[in-house]
Amino acid sequence: MEKILVCDDERDIVSALNIYLSAEGWQTVPAYSGSEALEIVRKGGIQLVLMDIMMPGMDGITAMSEIRRFSNVPIILLTAKSEDSDKILGLNVGADDYITKPFSPAEVVARVRSQLRRYLRLGAAETDDPNVLTVGSISLDMNAKSATLDGVPVPLTPIEFDILSLLMHNVGKVFPPREIYQAVWKANPVGSENTVAVHIRHLREKLEINPQEPRQIKVVWGQGYKLEKP
Repeated sequence: MEKILVCDDERDIVSALNIYLSAEGWQTVPAYSGSEALEIVRKGGIQLVLMDIMMPGMDGITAMSEIRRFSNVPIILLTAKSEDSDKILGLNVGADDYITKPFSPAEVVARVRSQLRRYLRLGAAETDDPNVLTVGSISLDMNAKSATLDGVPVPLTPIEFDILSLLMHNVGKVFPPREIYQAVWKANPVGSENTVAVHIRHLREKLEINPQEPRQIKVVWGQGYKLEKP
């Protein structure tokens, strides 16, 4: 049974997270300050940390920085919508993911499961097979025409596969809908914007934990779409 440290100075939030995670069969260990969380992780046995950023005394960013001195355990930060700069700082310092309050039980469970799967089973293993393309948690097998998310197969249509392949072969490049349509459909891109938008939405629904706040398949308003490393 995986053991998850849940740290927040608000006891109601710790209690709610305990309910969500225990229902999935995980064991939780509560903490109510950054310093308490740090000491628990030092003792070992923790497979994942869920930790609030804003706490009195030692905050979540400071505690995470200290944890990163001796452990690579996955850390998911809990943030408020107004803490965008803290999210960026947290990811730069060593956070693996973040969850914005208020959060849903489904989102918490999905993000925890994703990080645990990567940490416990997949690790940082990247394939050397030139026919397998990996960006973040998404992998494409160009020979088998198959896709996986954190090692779990994801069914894609041929069009979805080709769009994703185009974006993954050009990480960070913005493609206008017309260019995507021409590259994938090999046809005149008249009226292509809606068609491409629908397929991008389907890809997000299959590959993003929260399709409304995608981490990898991004839109650049007025320009097009791109794929980013998380």
